[in-house]
Amino acid sequence: MLSDFIPLFIQLGIAVGLSFTLLKAAALLGPKRENPIKLVSYESGMDPIGSARERYSVKFYLVAMIFIVFDVEVVFLYPWAVSFDEFIAAGAGPGVMAVVLLFVVILAIGLLYDIKKGGLEFD
Repeated sequence: MLSDFIPLFIQLGIAVGLSFTLLKAAALLGPKRENPIKLVSYESGMDPIGSARERYSVKFYLVAMIFIVFDVEVVFLYPWAVSFDEFIAAGAGPGVMAVVLLFVVILAIGLLYDIKKGGLEFD
């Protein structure tokens, strides 16, 4: 059984080896003309002001978590939608539909709560 994966391991080894080889070759063969202008961080053509360690608003993280939740919802709903015909053919359609509707309702309640609390309002 493990012998079936030997071509995959060989291809993975070649890919990793080639990646490291090309990165090392670029570092060794590439130009090394450092000057103060090249070492300054680039901010859309503007000089950087302040520290790069500024704190983000908590709202940024909340919106990111909402995005992840609904992204995971799609990951769970897509396989269900693809195989729904098989569930109906097996006679499990109503039960599976009820479970998925419960899942969607719970997520919709969370979305409504978030909208009510102003989690999607940007200042």
